[in-house]
Amino acid sequence: MINIEVTKNNNENDMNIMRRFTKRVRNSGILPRVRSIRYNNKITSKYIKKKDALKKIEKREEIKKLIKLGKLPENRLR
Repeated sequence: MINIEVTKNNNENDMNIMRRFTKRVRNSGILPRVRSIRYNNKITSKYIKKKDALKKIEKREEIKKLIKLGKLPENRLR
């Protein structure tokens, strides 16, 4: 990550410092990079995918069993 630093000159007011800082941030390209990283999902491992698939299969079998016993309505399967 790039650190952007702006130092105050002798006769410079706060607004000019903020303007220079925002200009440097825009020109550095930090914001587009951070925004692109923001919503990326981590890649799940094979183990976790397998574990989740087994849970889904187990749950589906349990629902089928309850439907056969008449404890759940037929349209619950979906």
